[in-house]
Amino acid sequence: MENNKGILLESGTNELEIVEFTIGGNNFGINVAKVKEIMPYETVTKVPNSHPCIKGIFKPRDTIITVVDLPKYLSMSESDSNKKNMLIIANFNKLNIAFQVHGVEGIHRISWAQIEKPDQTIFGAKEGLATGIVKLDKKLIMILDFEKIVSDISPQTGIQISEIDKLGPRGRSNKPILIAEDSHMLAKMLEESLTKAGYSNLTITSNGQEAWNILESIKLSGAELEEKAACLITDIEMPQMDGHHLTKLVKEDGYLKRLPVIIFSSLINDDMQKKGRSIGADAQITKPEIGNLVNLVDKLIL
Repeated sequence: MENNKGILLESGTNELEIVEFTIGGNNFGINVAKVKEIMPYETVTKVPNSHPCIKGIFKPRDTIITVVDLPKYLSMSESDSNKKNMLIIANFNKLNIAFQVHGVEGIHRISWAQIEKPDQTIFGAKEGLATGIVKLDKKLIMILDFEKIVSDISPQTGIQISEIDKLGPRGRSNKPILIAEDSHMLAKMLEESLTKAGYSNLTITSNGQEAWNILESIKLSGAELEEKAACLITDIEMPQMDGHHLTKLVKEDGYLKRLPVIIFSSLINDDMQKKGRSIGADAQITKPEIGNLVNLVDKLIL
């Protein structure tokens, strides 16, 4: 079935829709906003010398798409036959990628507030692989960090800190930057990249609710906003509170609305650009364009 973009929710409601799928008897989820199409498994062409978790490539229409063997990546049991499997074709970070799964259960509309941050020990060495866990119908559904999965398999698709070197000589800045990013890996890379770019006063939170709590405490303190937060960089997908809802709260608040907000997300496309503009985001940029992100921060906090 092809994803109907019309089901994407109104901006800033702190809701999302997830596609529930199964692997080895376990339940997982992916944000509908990432999903282009769901289809039965098709025969793929093997790619020589590719990563062990790359199943191959296929061309369902006009685009050649890489297929990731998700059960193998997760070290879970393979199904008896590829014919029983499904392919979830996703689009994020300007990439089209198909994930092989054992079955697709349906779509659920939930609030980000229902999603809990998982313990980092889940999946052992694969740190931060589950970005959230939600309980539905007496079963636990893990929301996977698909950006991390793809970055593990193909590191060149992720944030390249070396991009900062291309910006040339830079001074140091102590202007405070607040960051909301739930992926441990991406938060660490953002911190390293911005520090390398000269920004040394960084506060990193793991979701929009934590960032909002900090902003509310600044407001209650009566401090000059720019002295405590000169810019907010936020992801969209986060447990407890997503980046769109966080942005909407900021821009509807008389004290906080002058705070520049940059949405930095793998989901930025034409539809998401419209959503971001409708809630007042000052800038929106897709991961992993870290050099462009730094340029935007430079402009917004001068």
